[in-house]
Amino acid sequence: MTTPPAGAPLRLVIADDQASVRQGLVLLLDAVPDLEVVGAATDGEQALDLVAEHHPDAILLDLHMPVLDGIGAIRRLTAEHPEVAIVVLTTYADDSSVLDALRAGARSYLTKDADYTEIARALRAAIGGLTVFDPRVHATLLAATEAPPKPEAARRAPPP
Repeated sequence: MTTPPAGAPLRLVIADDQASVRQGLVLLLDAVPDLEVVGAATDGEQALDLVAEHHPDAILLDLHMPVLDGIGAIRRLTAEHPEVAIVVLTTYADDSSVLDALRAGARSYLTKDADYTEIARALRAAIGGLTVFDPRVHATLLAATEAPPKPEAARRAPPP
């Protein structure tokens, strides 16, 4: 991760296939004094093109998009643009979505319940190399680290 020069706004790309969400995020985040939205994509492939063109500090992306989904986009971003901080913003907080995104290279993971101040904080943190999780995502991660349940047959087997 590279931090922008002192006083320069943090440049970001937004990727979400839902027009109202994407346009709302552009308006909200572009109004934050230290953030500058340099592009908005409707799918993962377009997001990669915008990152290559604008060289942002971060990308805020949804997981479920057409053409190239968020996980595929994260994998390619990590390989092709490792300097770009990746923050997921999605409606999904299930363990497979969270773990897949983090394994692919996402820095932070928020749900769409987050307000613009939380999103801005996560973007700033990710650019600085830190990780931010939505509270539901944090709970999902903690649950995923617990020991797996024993198979049903093992629980019913009589002791030797």
